[in-house]
Amino acid sequence: MTSSPSSHRKAGVDFFVGGGEMAEQVLAFDWARTALGPIDTWPSALLNVLRTVLASRQPICFWWGPELLQFHNDDYLPVLADRADRALGAPFRELWSDVWDGVKPFVDTAMAGRGTWAENLPLDMIRNGRVERTFWTFSYSPLYSDDGTIAGLMNIVTETTAAVHDREALAAEIQRTQAALSAQEEAERQQRLLQRELTHRMKNTLAMVQAVVSQSLRHSTDADGGARIVIERIGALARAQEILTSTTEEAGEIEEVVRVAISPHSDGGERFLIEGSSFKLTAQQALGLSLAVHELATNATKYGALSNSRGKVRIAWTVARDRSFALQWIERDGPAVETPKRSGFGSRLTMEVVPSYFDGQAEIDYRPDGVVYSLSGHLADHRP
Repeated sequence: MTSSPSSHRKAGVDFFVGGGEMAEQVLAFDWARTALGPIDTWPSALLNVLRTVLASRQPICFWWGPELLQFHNDDYLPVLADRADRALGAPFRELWSDVWDGVKPFVDTAMAGRGTWAENLPLDMIRNGRVERTFWTFSYSPLYSDDGTIAGLMNIVTETTAAVHDREALAAEIQRTQAALSAQEEAERQQRLLQRELTHRMKNTLAMVQAVVSQSLRHSTDADGGARIVIERIGALARAQEILTSTTEEAGEIEEVVRVAISPHSDGGERFLIEGSSFKLTAQQALGLSLAVHELATNATKYGALSNSRGKVRIAWTVARDRSFALQWIERDGPAVETPKRSGFGSRLTMEVVPSYFDGQAEIDYRPDGVVYSLSGHLADHRP
């Protein structure tokens, strides 16, 4: 059964005035087959709410009766999307089954006589054949029938999905910008640290060069020999410095420092046995140890295990958990060792200067079967 326009005029309601498309659909709908019955039997409260909703340009829907049958205006149609052709007169729970669990608490509150408000409520909604995460700002308000009982609820709604996504995108962009600014600030901080570090390295290196030159010449018996020793020692410093300048850290791997220092004295055979765990030395410790190893290797080449074809040198070190450090230089199979009658800057370098960089001490034992040099101390913490 379909109601006619004339029957609605008899009821004193003209739904065509400002009602739009949904007014036509309400008039054409067969309400007699629903629990609400024909429009002529509807209470005035329902007719007045319907007239108000149809005339509004705000997206509004409301539900009425025991099954909470749906009514809505033209501006609510985009909300319905592919439900639009089956929404009018449909029970709330059936039409919106995909979001029912999410909105039921609000329905219960409104049906108990208290209005509700939700802002940017997330709802997983089926639209266009797939589940979408949507966001809604809405209020549910109780609707009263002619006898004062609650007969339904009104929903004034705005979809905020796009706005929420825009805010999320903006927040993500702000976060990326903040991360980029933080990275730039960190890069600038590292640059300042690098500049200070390079200045510090240069001062240390120049001080060490000055000491090498002055002490080598002071203990030299002739100008040519002194110049040669200076050149060799500065060369050792330069090779150690290359290790340090290859990284932005003020540190050098001990094995690399040792290998670079002995490289001029290696003949390609298995003359050196190097043993020890990997760890880093500060710039000053690396330069000092490089000089000490160079000095030991030079003496071994002149008088010790490296002066013949059979001699070998074992260089081994250990580091404890408390960062205490021990290194040994052990010569074997060289010519018989004699304790030197005089000591020069080389001895002072290996026995006093280098140990001071490790806050430690050094010993040298001129054993008949080979020189043994022992260095002990503590590793400085190069970490910032």
